[in-house]
Amino acid sequence: MAGDDLRFGLSALATLLAMVDPVGTVPFFLSLAPATPDGRRTVARRACLAAAGIMFFFAIVGQPLLRLLRISIPAFQIAGGVLLFLIAVDMLFARRSGARETAEEEADILARRQDVSIFPLAIPLISGPGTITAVVILVGQASADLQRLGLVAVAIVLTMLVQWLVLLGAEPLLRGLGVTGVHVSSRVMGTLLSALAVQMILDGARAAGVIG
Repeated sequence: MAGDDLRFGLSALATLLAMVDPVGTVPFFLSLAPATPDGRRTVARRACLAAAGIMFFFAIVGQPLLRLLRISIPAFQIAGGVLLFLIAVDMLFARRSGARETAEEEADILARRQDVSIFPLAIPLISGPGTITAVVILVGQASADLQRLGLVAVAIVLTMLVQWLVLLGAEPLLRGLGVTGVHVSSRVMGTLLSALAVQMILDGARAAGVIG
């Protein structure tokens, strides 16, 4: 594997991990999932599989959809970078983000439902608009390079594997880190995501010929 491809793969993995923020999902998972260990394992598995399916779906249809709407990859990179940067700011200041959370009224209703694995856990908590945008941008950056497309697929699988393992250990993880620790983790991810978002904007502007 060439050095450029390896860097691309690591960048894709870092982007998705920062966007999903596995540790940041823990409090929401514990508040929505069933109290029993078996119930939590089932919800965690379903949520991660559904989120992976959503990401792979948009990885496949994202580019044709952009072409249908006559949206160029550079334009989508710039718009997506701006969206990811706004989400990163919310993560940095530990604010509620409409792109990754449901309204309080919806959350109260959903908490009483037996199965919350698809909504709101899989979407929008794990694979929300920001994550979907990141996947589409990464596929666009990979272009027709099969090796790089494969690296994006591997990044999606590894991200969901990390998310699944974090959800399986959600209760002891929250006890160990505490709410403050979870917020610190989200802020670190937000810092990383903000830098990646700016890079996406710069790459889009460069591809569009706005900057040299």
